[in-house]
Amino acid sequence: MSVTLQLVFRTAGGSRRTISVQDPKEDLTDAQVQEAMDTILSKNIFTTSDGDYVSILEARKVTTEVSEFDVS
Repeated sequence: MSVTLQLVFRTAGGSRRTISVQDPKEDLTDAQVQEAMDTILSKNIFTTSDGDYVSILEARKVTTEVSEFDVS
């Protein structure tokens, strides 16, 4: 099973951008995620071809389970 933390932002040009973090800490709190996203915005860490990140849209933890078939 794979777990990914997705941090979703709006850019100055109006598009959505997602930062994906593989295997985040299991006990992350809403406050910790909010603080990390606020820091990304306030420090202007990332820029894109569509402009800087300007607002927070959402954060989510995505769990993916892969089941393989024996086809060989």
